[in-house]
Amino acid sequence: MSLMYWIPLLIVVVGNIGYHMIAKATPVTAPPFLALSMTYLVSFLLCAAAYVVTGPSLRQDLQTINWASAAWGLTLVAVEFGYILLYRAGWKISIASLLANVSVALLLAGIGVLLYKDILLPRQIIGIILCLAGIFFLRP
Repeated sequence: MSLMYWIPLLIVVVGNIGYHMIAKATPVTAPPFLALSMTYLVSFLLCAAAYVVTGPSLRQDLQTINWASAAWGLTLVAVEFGYILLYRAGWKISIASLLANVSVALLLAGIGVLLYKDILLPRQIIGIILCLAGIFFLRP
């Protein structure tokens, strides 16, 4: 497999590590939605600058956007607010992300099979069983 196959995974992994370290570092005294507003302001400015630099046509590109962008925004706020609350509730960074991500992966496996007609191979089913065992051992 080419390097271009693995680079996006590396970006996701490095981004997620930073994400959780920064979410845990958000001051307990900071109102969560104010902190998230600042987060989204910086995100907006970075994305807008990157969009302008790539030289697209805003008028044409706006026509390609659908409901998914707004819905994605809602889910992002839910995830980020949830992690702020998790860490404020005292969850350890080493456990919270792992438990949440394994739970999401297991649920997405089921959604993939039911809604997207994904096929799970026997080795993937064994992986799911191991994930379930891992959740058992991670419980507080």
